[in-house]
Amino acid sequence: MQNLSLSILVSLLLFGCSSFSSEKEDDVTWRFQLATPAHYDVWVEHLEFERSGVRHWYHPAGSMGCCWTGPTGPRGIAGRMEPFPNFIGIQWFSFAEQKFYQRLIIVPAEWQDLMRAPARYETSLGEFFAPRNTLTFGLAPGGEIVVWIMNQIGNEIEIARLQANEIEGNPEDYAPLMPEYLEESGAYLKQHGVPTDGW
Repeated sequence: MQNLSLSILVSLLLFGCSSFSSEKEDDVTWRFQLATPAHYDVWVEHLEFERSGVRHWYHPAGSMGCCWTGPTGPRGIAGRMEPFPNFIGIQWFSFAEQKFYQRLIIVPAEWQDLMRAPARYETSLGEFFAPRNTLTFGLAPGGEIVVWIMNQIGNEIEIARLQANEIEGNPEDYAPLMPEYLEESGAYLKQHGVPTDGW
């Protein structure tokens, strides 16, 4: 039911939007990632992309619990964005909060412009420059979405903070997964709680 509501929302929005003005071949391989803070696992129920008048596609996601910041983040579930979308729809269940969230993101054209600017990255062969071709969405408690652009962990730049909408859903759908989640993160949640800001 929730997936249907997101699809309807996307369809209604897209029917009222024209396609990008001029389609041209792109020399950048665009990618996306999803990340979550440690111990605040989510199940991404629905993830879809749209380039108006060109392509509409879904990406399977599912369970994730890593990685927000530091030497291993932000990073997580990833895939390609071909072509670069102007709409992204996402819906997830927060295990720590037992809540469902949903957001339709209207992607500003400026994001792609920012991503094209060359950024330094390092490999075993030395230092190089390339576009920050990865758009990373961090899903935090409270439904906060933090957006970074990057081409390597360590050179990410935060470009936006968005608020998802809390929606109705049945947490009992995820009851079979809760014992394992609480075994791994229950003690941490008791000690630290579930902060909904400061991410």
